[in-house]
Amino acid sequence: MAGSLKKLAKAESCRLMQEKLESWSKDYEINSCDQNLNQCCELIEMTSVIQGQLFTILNETSRESGHYAGVDTIKTRLLPWLGTWFSHATSGRLFETGLFLNQDSIETERKLRQLATSQTLQLQDLQEELTSTRLELNHVQQEIARSRSPSPRRIRSRSPSPLPLRSCSPGRARSTNASRHAFLVARFGDIYSKDRFDAERILRTYISDMEMVQRIIYTAAVESFHAAKMAYRQFKMRVRKTLSIGHSGPESLEDTVMDYIVRHEDLYDVQASVNEVIRSMNINPKISSTPECDFAVISSFIRELCRVAFSMQTLTPPLDVAFGMDGEFFSETKYHRSVDSDYTAALVAYHVWPALMENDVVIVKGEAVTKRGALWSHRSRSRSQNRSRSVSPLLSHLSRSRSPSPQRSGSPSRWQY
Repeated sequence: MAGSLKKLAKAESCRLMQEKLESWSKDYEINSCDQNLNQCCELIEMTSVIQGQLFTILNETSRESGHYAGVDTIKTRLLPWLGTWFSHATSGRLFETGLFLNQDSIETERKLRQLATSQTLQLQDLQEELTSTRLELNHVQQEIARSRSPSPRRIRSRSPSPLPLRSCSPGRARSTNASRHAFLVARFGDIYSKDRFDAERILRTYISDMEMVQRIIYTAAVESFHAAKMAYRQFKMRVRKTLSIGHSGPESLEDTVMDYIVRHEDLYDVQASVNEVIRSMNINPKISSTPECDFAVISSFIRELCRVAFSMQTLTPPLDVAFGMDGEFFSETKYHRSVDSDYTAALVAYHVWPALMENDVVIVKGEAVTKRGALWSHRSRSRSQNRSRSVSPLLSHLSRSRSPSPQRSGSPSRWQY
């Protein structure tokens, strides 16, 4: 504060203003109207600058003496002039202009708003702390119940770990829905245009058949969305069950649950979904005939798909991939044709990438291959591969010792597509 005051004193603004005032008084009668008005405006500008500097010094002085310092002075000397343009002080001095009062009134209102905002934030913090305390109490009660149970091991295996006690931002899911939607759609496109080719290069080191590589990647994408949706439903049920105990806020329970999930997506056990995807791929008849390749080699690709798919479930409405089936009619609105497709073929031989859907409306096209006769040749090859992989050595020995009946030798494989 002392520095600001010394700077103002050395500026000699008041002396200069007094000199201009005296000069204007002498020349007032001989000046034109515009000249007098310019002189007056110049003095008003100088006055406002000096008053602004004095008000800065006033604020600095009040802060240096503590939070409640100067309250009596402000009440007796400053507040009586609020709301008026010109008024006499109790000491007999006159404010030369109402600009200082106007600035002071605005600053006072600003401080009052800051105080109200601070109190509101404190109240929200207390409410969040109360909710966390209730959640913690519920967790302790559950632990006590488990410890008294005659079979605690079985109960623990069925009960998921308790949710961490973290605060959430009210309305976060709704307020960020549009931005999250745009980001996730763009990320889905990046996975298709970049990450997919990285996964292809990895698989090509084990599998020479490009069609099989593309089928594996498509299956990984579809299974990742399925696993992520199942994990999201389970996670949402846990959050709703936990938050319903102490819910008392102005928002609905459903909105509170969504806000929590959006803020704490890091609690999603993505590795469990990756394991589920790989397990499903290992029993898929269309791609399981590749024993030379472990699908875990593209686990990072599957992990990113699961993360994106899980986040897409938090949108309103959620996003999902389209259901695709070999032999379906090719849809121009749902898929692009691959460059190696037969553009005269009407049926889809196999899918390369799923379409992204929102309420049954395509928002990002997928990719499919159309070829004449390719579907039937693939079925024939898959039947022979699955038959050879499914026969055990014991059954093979028995089949050589017996002559197969016409009915068994002519029956088709159970994996039909």
